[in-house]
Amino acid sequence: MNYLNMSDKKLVPVVVELNTLLANYNVYYQKLRNFHWNILGKNFFELHDQFEQLYTAAQTKIDEIAERILTLKYHPISKMGDYLEISQIEESSPLLTDKEMVEILINDHKILLSQMKVVIDHANNAEDEGTIDMLGAYVRELEKSSWMLNAWAKETSAQLNNSMVKA
Repeated sequence: MNYLNMSDKKLVPVVVELNTLLANYNVYYQKLRNFHWNILGKNFFELHDQFEQLYTAAQTKIDEIAERILTLKYHPISKMGDYLEISQIEESSPLLTDKEMVEILINDHKILLSQMKVVIDHANNAEDEGTIDMLGAYVRELEKSSWMLNAWAKETSAQLNNSMVKA
């Protein structure tokens, strides 16, 4: 029974890219756990809590992405070896400074956001509003997290663009 009213042919690219996003999120999640456990120094309390918030959010997204793939009537990939093989995000050493960890996460966010845009493009082509809606919320949340991590990594004297934008 086709309860989705969507073309299977158009959904295949959506599912392939969702599985890539799922792989990216699984490696990102484990990296956040790594950083959470191994953070040291004067920013320990702040970043330990921040990394926990980020991995908790990532864990929810992992489940939602896998369930979206199932909703589209396909199987999500689920083996760590497969995640590591197709993920664009790479594992990281636990022996990093706080600033290195944050910089790596900002870069990982770029990868996640880029992959989300690929999925959204395919979902638009498939008229897959459910996937588009889910990822729209993810983009907004990840952009905000990226802004906050980027602000943390800046020197206190750094300034935002102070030119006025007029309509």
